[in-house]
Amino acid sequence: MNTYKIIRMFQAQRQNEVVKAGLTLEQAQEHYSDPETSSRTCTAPESRERTERSGPWFDGYSSE
Repeated sequence: MNTYKIIRMFQAQRQNEVVKAGLTLEQAQEHYSDPETSSRTCTAPESRERTERSGPWFDGYSSE
């Protein structure tokens, strides 16, 4: 069975950040559907602070 990882990608940085790993495809897709996975759609204070610190970002997923 394939596993997946969530990767946070920042526009201003070349270094991506692995947020979660060892997920099923369904878990990765569920994470990806959350509005808190993008600087464009997030509303939580910690997500907005991340955007202020690091600029635009979004989460994606990839097989491991």
